[in-house]
Amino acid sequence: MDERVPASPGRARLHSSSLRRQVRTFRVKMVLLGSSGVGKSTLALRFSKEELRSTSPTVGCAYLTQVVHLDDVTLRFEIWDTAGQEKYHSVTPIYYRGAHVALLVYDISKRETFIRAQVWLKELEKQYTPGSTVIGLVGNKGDLAGKRQVSVQDGRDLATEKGLFFMETSALSGHQVKELLIGIAHRVNTTIGEQPGGLTEWQETTLVDLHRTNTFNPFASCCKVGP
Repeated sequence: MDERVPASPGRARLHSSSLRRQVRTFRVKMVLLGSSGVGKSTLALRFSKEELRSTSPTVGCAYLTQVVHLDDVTLRFEIWDTAGQEKYHSVTPIYYRGAHVALLVYDISKRETFIRAQVWLKELEKQYTPGSTVIGLVGNKGDLAGKRQVSVQDGRDLATEKGLFFMETSALSGHQVKELLIGIAHRVNTTIGEQPGGLTEWQETTLVDLHRTNTFNPFASCCKVGP
């Protein structure tokens, strides 16, 4: 029904301390766009924590991370959950410029959110160069299938027309959420990752013990970057 994730069991996994391997890690900026209430924040939490928490409307933008291990590369997703309210629309482009992945999220039980996702798509098309950004269309709230106003075929047709990755999910139950992230990771790796300069390598910043340094450097970071 949705776009299939490559059939390679065990070859793409979310972050775990037991899965650390000596492979290169690349930064992937991912933004979630869509109307308020479509489940972007819950979806982002599922991506990063694999658990469900009670959420309130996002003000401005929230930032989370998740790591996906593929065969020969690790992708560190930096997930920007943007606010969907109209009053924040003018500042949202600040967050999605330079994104490697943009997920257009709509609620399958509310037709207007599907229409709004198409408006977001038009905005994105003004900002990105084809091949530099993976765009996913996500029909969320699959648990409300009994109240569906947007058919699977509607989503699939739009995705096919525009060349988007498509999948339906339920952030509430977690259905298809992991599969969505892994599928996006594969597409990023095969499209952007293979381009010269397509992704930037990520390296963990070394902790600095100021008590052991003889000279204070105001530009030295004492903070660990990364999850």
